[in-house]
Amino acid sequence: MNLLGIDFEDWYHPELMKPYISGKDKNPTVINGIDKILELLRKNETLATFFLVGELLLVKPELQDKILDEGHEIAFHTMYHTRLDSEGYKEKFSDEIKNFEKLTSGKSKGFRAPTFSLNDTSSWAIDLLRECGYQYDSSVVPAKGKMYGLPNALIEPYRISSSSIENDDPDSDMLEFPLLVTKFLGKKIPAGGGFYLRTLPMRIIKNAIRKYEDLNIPATFYIHSWELTPEFFP
Repeated sequence: MNLLGIDFEDWYHPELMKPYISGKDKNPTVINGIDKILELLRKNETLATFFLVGELLLVKPELQDKILDEGHEIAFHTMYHTRLDSEGYKEKFSDEIKNFEKLTSGKSKGFRAPTFSLNDTSSWAIDLLRECGYQYDSSVVPAKGKMYGLPNALIEPYRISSSSIENDDPDSDMLEFPLLVTKFLGKKIPAGGGFYLRTLPMRIIKNAIRKYEDLNIPATFYIHSWELTPEFFP
């Protein structure tokens, strides 16, 4: 079984957009593509986990019921799509977890860090999530990209903790579902979503999936909501 996550965020959330916008520009519009995304999943008989940026539930609270009514899962993607390793964010993270819990009536058990920003300087987040009842994370990309990546991490699901973000911790009760990676021109690269999934030849992606299946490892993919609904960009 392979796994699909929808990183449900708006046009101004991606890291590469932030230098070009100001607070007054942040008018969510991609959020209106939820019905199209749900229809695509329905037609393909596919279930997904929606990693939601919490502030979008403040704008459109009915998102939660629409997603859950279709049999999908909701998970936490921070309240404002803030990198975990941002200065001073550790002090705010616990409050964001609590706010998201209130918005979702405690239905979220999974987390994904924006821009896969789980690393040695932000590993504190895992134990905070565990303390709040979270059961799994999917923030690890076991390859080195330009903005993220833990190239020494395991490629199969493992038990993660703040003291062990790349290897299995038998004392932890929280699971990590790493993103799909593959070899290309002799180098290990991300293959589970974003730029890599959009640009790599399909045969390379299919070969990567087959290799994971041979190892009995789930291939974990992600796609952004704005990739599926470009017509809702401002």
